[in-house]
Amino acid sequence: MSYHQLDLRVFAYQLDEDGPGEEMDGEDDVATFREWTLPSRDFHGLWESLVFDSDVKTRLTRYAGNALLFSEREVDPNLIAWNRVVLLHGPPGTGKTTMCKALAQRLSTAFSKTYESATLVEVNAHSLFSRWFSESGKLVGRLFQKIQDLCEDEKQLVFVLVDEVESLAAARKAAASGGEPGDAIRVVNALLTQIDALKKNPNAMVLTTSNITEAIDVAFVDRADIKAYIGPPGLRARYSILHSATLELVGKGLVQAPGSMALPEGFNRIAIETVTAVLKGGIVNDGTYANAALLRASAACEGMSGRALRKLPFLAYAIEHRDGRCELLDFLNAIAKAVMSERRDREKLAMG
Repeated sequence: MSYHQLDLRVFAYQLDEDGPGEEMDGEDDVATFREWTLPSRDFHGLWESLVFDSDVKTRLTRYAGNALLFSEREVDPNLIAWNRVVLLHGPPGTGKTTMCKALAQRLSTAFSKTYESATLVEVNAHSLFSRWFSESGKLVGRLFQKIQDLCEDEKQLVFVLVDEVESLAAARKAAASGGEPGDAIRVVNALLTQIDALKKNPNAMVLTTSNITEAIDVAFVDRADIKAYIGPPGLRARYSILHSATLELVGKGLVQAPGSMALPEGFNRIAIETVTAVLKGGIVNDGTYANAALLRASAACEGMSGRALRKLPFLAYAIEHRDGRCELLDFLNAIAKAVMSERRDREKLAMG
């Protein structure tokens, strides 16, 4: 690629420092939603911290950017259908909710020339079910009326995040079989109606997550333009997560690493070769041993979620540190110990 083919863009922005505001509603005095002004200090660095084996970040960025572009150019929705609805599904702890928040933050800066401000509204799906008959539908109506009010400002980009959306869809399924009152059906129907109404606002995008794919109502699935699976991290992603965490502790002076024990930049061919050398009993330096230990620890974490992986460095440090000092190789070996301890604890929990 030559230089004249490059499209260099620089985005300058200031982070909002205020944090989320909450809206309280219902007899149980539960927050129905939280609201952030974007870009927010709370989400700074989230995008960079997310590591996946697939190209899901690129896929979502391209989809969301084009969805907003089509709306901006006023493409006829009768000829080309798109709803600006995203569904991320997969097991708990894989980064779905974090991905939604990071995506909203990223788009708020990328479209700053088109929209002067941006807001993220995180809906508390569980709070939409009132203990009072027929109140739930009204709660949904009031909530989305406030979202519609935000969308009236055409210079404001509005993201609506519905976490664990299956809690709504599953309620309707149960209600249809006679297990729940009719109000459960009404609240889900109201939600779907309100999502449809948001399509009229070109500055609105709905981001949703689900842990239980079989519980998602077909009517909602049909409304989602993109349905991206977020699974447990593979070896490459696990290595990257533990690698970044290790460098953070080294940088903060909590883990001591001699110069000869520096880790490579990331998961690469040289990293694989170092482990091969160690396993074959070859002559290697301290850095090779350190990288081999990190790769072994990454392999031991197979099946663990990203959320669980992010906790391992702390647990490992608690095992090996002495008065704020912990040698790099001891720390990396302790990660494998922390994995075994975590698995034993989970097995005991499963046994009851």
